[in-house]
Amino acid sequence: MSKSFLSVYIVLVGMALGVELCAGAFVAPIIFFPSGYLGEGVLTHFQSGILMTQVFLKSNMLLGLVAFYGIIFEVIAWITKQNKDVLSLSLSFSGFILTVLFLFYYTPFIVDAQRALTTESEAFFKMHKESELVMKSLMMVQLVLMFRRVWLIGQKA
Repeated sequence: MSKSFLSVYIVLVGMALGVELCAGAFVAPIIFFPSGYLGEGVLTHFQSGILMTQVFLKSNMLLGLVAFYGIIFEVIAWITKQNKDVLSLSLSFSGFILTVLFLFYYTPFIVDAQRALTTESEAFFKMHKESELVMKSLMMVQLVLMFRRVWLIGQKA
């Protein structure tokens, strides 16, 4: 594995972290509480949810790319014994699983619930909370992975 592939990997993980942080910490509070910016009665909570879902659908493309690139990078590094690291491989695998869960389990459930107008159900609240936990776990995995890979570069220098 060349240093350029590793550099791209670290940048992609950093970008994913930035998008996740931005969506959760900056975009969501504005979308779900628009009255502070637009006045009362402009958007319902349901409409805000539709908008936020669109933000996540767009960011899911990047998350999928990062997870796919990461698992391929780590497996090739492991097989070729270059940049071989058990922790990085484990973190990448965990990140891949969490990403797949978010993209192909939680996101479709939320989209389907919005289409069916069942976002006030107990099942929806449970799944939404679980999706938040998956996203937070993914962010922690990515953060540790990014710092681990940067630390390993420092060890070789």
